[in-house]
Amino acid sequence: MRVENRSSCDKSYTGIDLFRLAAALLIITIHTSPLADLSDTADFILTRIAARVAVPFFFVTSGFFLISRYHDQTAKLWAFVKKTALIYAAAAVLYLPVNLYNGYFKMENLLPNLIKDIVFDGTLYHLWYLPASVIGGVVAWGLVKKLDYKKATAAAAALYLVGLFGDSYYGWIGEIPACSGLYALIFQVSDYTRNGIFFAPLFFVMGGFIADHNKTMYRQFRSGETASAERASGKAVFAGCFVLMLALMLVEGLTLHHFQVQRHDSMYVFLPPCVYFLFLMLLQFRGKRYVWMRDVSLVIYLIHPMMIVVIRMFAKVLHLQDLLVDNSVVHFLAVTGMSAAFSMLAVALWGRFGRRAKKLDTDTDRAYIEIDLANLEHNVEVLKKAMQPKCELMAVVKADAYGHGMCEVAVHLDRIGVRAYAVATVDEGIRLRRCGVRGEILILGYTAPERAGEIRRYDLAQTLIDHAYACRLNEQGQRIKVHVKIDTGMHRLGFDPFHIEEILCVFAMERFDVRGIYTHLCAADSLEEEDVCFTRQQIADFYGVLKRLKKEGMRIPKIHIQSSYGLLNYPELKCSYVRAGIALYGVLSTPDAQTRLQLDLRPVLSLKAKVVLIRFVPQGESVGYGRTFVAERDSVIAILPIGYADGFPRSLSGSGSYALIGGSWAPVIGRICMDQLAVDVTDIADVEVGMTATLIGYDGGGQIDAPMVAKDSGSITNELFSRMGSRLGRV
Repeated sequence: MRVENRSSCDKSYTGIDLFRLAAALLIITIHTSPLADLSDTADFILTRIAARVAVPFFFVTSGFFLISRYHDQTAKLWAFVKKTALIYAAAAVLYLPVNLYNGYFKMENLLPNLIKDIVFDGTLYHLWYLPASVIGGVVAWGLVKKLDYKKATAAAAALYLVGLFGDSYYGWIGEIPACSGLYALIFQVSDYTRNGIFFAPLFFVMGGFIADHNKTMYRQFRSGETASAERASGKAVFAGCFVLMLALMLVEGLTLHHFQVQRHDSMYVFLPPCVYFLFLMLLQFRGKRYVWMRDVSLVIYLIHPMMIVVIRMFAKVLHLQDLLVDNSVVHFLAVTGMSAAFSMLAVALWGRFGRRAKKLDTDTDRAYIEIDLANLEHNVEVLKKAMQPKCELMAVVKADAYGHGMCEVAVHLDRIGVRAYAVATVDEGIRLRRCGVRGEILILGYTAPERAGEIRRYDLAQTLIDHAYACRLNEQGQRIKVHVKIDTGMHRLGFDPFHIEEILCVFAMERFDVRGIYTHLCAADSLEEEDVCFTRQQIADFYGVLKRLKKEGMRIPKIHIQSSYGLLNYPELKCSYVRAGIALYGVLSTPDAQTRLQLDLRPVLSLKAKVVLIRFVPQGESVGYGRTFVAERDSVIAILPIGYADGFPRSLSGSGSYALIGGSWAPVIGRICMDQLAVDVTDIADVEVGMTATLIGYDGGGQIDAPMVAKDSGSITNELFSRMGSRLGRV
């Protein structure tokens, strides 16, 4: 069963797909008691303890695909709510005849009871799951967005505890007068605490936590072995933990049952950890997708009570009650068989006649940037190894992460443990926070002092660019984090290193929490003797400031000097941070850059476009604006829907630039337009509309290097990347 959205790029979670069907069958056992004729205790263990993992599993699964601290918009949440509500409405209509037959609408106080059932209890006994999914999903989303996972889990656990005392432990808690009164009020609103407020949120939050930390938890099993061996290790550990938690839940359930304290039997102390380890175990099973099981399990869940009614009617007509109803095992098998058959038929028919045509992938239907997150991770590890001990990586993600996608890049870095970021503006910092990024976020540039409240609210750190600015910022009355910048020769932003009294004054300002002090090396990318001497002087002046501050009794905060080239050419410097920008993305600013360290950095970004049109241009005809290209032979020209508005420079027109199509080189011809460019594919066989052309990156045995493209355009890689337009999709 599933009612959450998924994108086409999700991984193949085979274990989750398979257990959906198993969980749906477990829910049928709850409603049919298959072991009742054999043993009341065995049936209680199966249906009232073991099978209770089924619904929480579905909640965790929905949370896994829905809840994340990294969502900066609510579109996915509302899509989930809308889809679940539509399924609920359809199910309510389906069971309307059953409710009419049972006399549901003849009850006293119909309207308040109807509202209560629609919101909490379900319009039929098993449909409570659907409103619980809506409420639980919304509550969990809000908790995770407003709080970190630790606090969100604590809040959801507190709600679960309230529900627990109104469920399996009510016989003891209900003896306390104050608690009895509280639960009497709760039960006026909802017949059970097993609902979307007290039961579901914890499991939704759990699913989101697992999704956001899945890579980290998976890595704890790494020991230099293959991925399959790691997964096998993970399966064994998580399976062992699951079995242990299930055993403890069995003891708990049987104990509570023995003392007859359960008002209901859906919630146990050991149920959350049991489901948690079950889900982690299932995540280790990767392979073939079984998407149909998602839909089949949902239909089984929705339809099986109707199958119970049908079988009872069928048995009554044929006088087979002894076999089909009174025999608990046969009854279970009949309900399961009919539910599964109906569900598979319904899903097959829906797949054939009901699904809408697949929408175009708008990220790749024209031109797009391809981001290799594996290479990004690789670069992080390589840079960390090159840094001095106890030095941290500060990822520079300004200018949309140099065109790579700020939220996408920073979210991934946050997931793999990077805890410091640098941006250029306060709005970039706010955007990172709204994407769920944690850790230190340093604003490198100017922020209007009047926005000090936003700096504090979003827990950002502001660079102090000079003494007058620091005074104005301090006067705003906001307690904020700051880094002091020292101008050691670039003469852009920062304090004069020889005006030590002004720097000391900043440390005394009551509104500032001074977290760092830094400078910027303006010629660190050059190994020319003159530039090296200048850089050495910058470093000496900076450490001179630190020495003076120590002499005055100041506590020195974290220091950072090196950007990408600072690390590559001056790796011996001992700092708290390295501000890695262009090197983080696997390239250098120019193709002929000389550095002391030669690191195995791998490009993260590729630029690609689709062939949308093929033209046959006779000899002597021209192509493009200004007729700058005239065919010297009968030519075949491919049109690519990408231009200088997408960041591919117009200055590359006629400069000998190329695209790679099928591993073959296609020269760019004529003038590059705002939205299109043309390439000559006369010498490339079998080029067709829809093929992918690579303008930066690898294709077959060829590579188009971003620094070389930048050089040919008269610029540097930093500018080339940063100008890639926002209208390009990212994959």
